[in-house]
Amino acid sequence: MKKFVVERNLPGAGDLSPAELQAISQTSCEVIGEIGKPYHWVQSFITNDKIYCVHIAENEEVVREHAKKGRFPIHSVNEVKSIIDPITANPL
Repeated sequence: MKKFVVERNLPGAGDLSPAELQAISQTSCEVIGEIGKPYHWVQSFITNDKIYCVHIAENEEVVREHAKKGRFPIHSVNEVKSIIDPITANPL
């Protein structure tokens, strides 16, 4: 399984209501159950005009299948190659 960051252009995303965000979340979860492949939606970050989603899947094609079935826009899909944080700064 690989981790992916999905960038979705969605003008006005930051103005989505709690009910709209709930509906998007419900759709995502329903689609995950329908695709019948190992898949995990980790979380999404909402900005003014974009949504950045973190997903774990076998490959990019499955991520795109999830988006297509859920009717979610995709601007880009990028596989995460490494993760760093403040602990990474410590000497080995």
